[in-house]
Amino acid sequence: MKLIRNLLIFLLIVFGFWFLYGENYEDAGINGVVNEIETDLTNLAKHPVVENTVEGIRSFIASLTDNQLFGDHRSEPQPIEDTELTQPEDGQFSIHNIEIGNSRTQVKQEAGTPERTTLNEYGVQWEAYHENYHNFFMAAYDEEDRVIGLYTNQHLLSSQDNISFETSREELLETLHAAPVDTIRKGLVNYEVNSEGEFDIFHINDQYVTFFYDIHEGHTVTAVQIIDEKMEQNKSAYFGEVSNELKEGFEYQLFDLTNAARAKHGLSTLQWKAPLRQTARDHSEDMAVNNYFSHTGLDGRSPFERMEQDGITFRIAGENLAAGQPSSIFAHQGLMNSLGHRENILKNEFNHLAVGVAFNDDAQPFYTEKFITQ
Repeated sequence: MKLIRNLLIFLLIVFGFWFLYGENYEDAGINGVVNEIETDLTNLAKHPVVENTVEGIRSFIASLTDNQLFGDHRSEPQPIEDTELTQPEDGQFSIHNIEIGNSRTQVKQEAGTPERTTLNEYGVQWEAYHENYHNFFMAAYDEEDRVIGLYTNQHLLSSQDNISFETSREELLETLHAAPVDTIRKGLVNYEVNSEGEFDIFHINDQYVTFFYDIHEGHTVTAVQIIDEKMEQNKSAYFGEVSNELKEGFEYQLFDLTNAARAKHGLSTLQWKAPLRQTARDHSEDMAVNNYFSHTGLDGRSPFERMEQDGITFRIAGENLAAGQPSSIFAHQGLMNSLGHRENILKNEFNHLAVGVAFNDDAQPFYTEKFITQ
């Protein structure tokens, strides 16, 4: 029966039904399939009734190549060229050759149209630009369509002082000749900036420039956020104003930031797993409402048990948690500096991700990332 089964599978492939099985066969390549069928054909050829048919199939196999069977579906993706960076024209820094104050038209000419638009903690939209998460950056605009916010975690930074993603924190502090801010004032409250060496915020030329460092790669610059001073002042509290739109914004922003980090490290990007978002949201909500922070829920369930009980099937899985950061940007950069969380973000075997966010009574966000392989 096994011989007949393999022969039938091969015939289905030959006559145009290969797509029913292509996902499994593609991983092994045509050679693996051919080798197994060739063994079976040798046995089948011993039977006079099928001898001539077998010889015909053998001839056809010899003429096949991977490209003929699988077509362009198996071809390698075309490489994406890095953006050619130029020195900033007006300010001290630019991202993807874009500066604070540039028009939306200028951004479109430089980077095209955004791939996603989501609300951020400043009450404006982050617009994400990328080419399959390469050359990734985000821009925010004011009512006059002028750039008032920029962010990237890829090599798109230009500086009048030649600061780049190869610059260490020590070199950056020496180059800027400026001390990072210790506090940021919101209304009548001064909020202390507690970076623990993972980032520094500078107040430069009416802009708040945050440099994030990769502590696992020599404290070199790994991301940068530039916020116009007026936008920062318009944010009346440390955390953003809670809304369903902000919740969804943080979720998709963390998803995009994760994929941009994977693309930066030469890994495949993850697909959004919609049913998994509710599982992630439920755990964030449980932590926010009940004031705890743990992978194990108050009911004793593990991340894997929560997914299984929600009907999520997986072969391997992982979970990242974050809380207290004012945005997905700060949450993501913190996760990248934690080895266990970083391992999940950069795990080659994962292929799906969903993010769930919830807020406590103090507007503090709780983030849950759920990674799976199916």
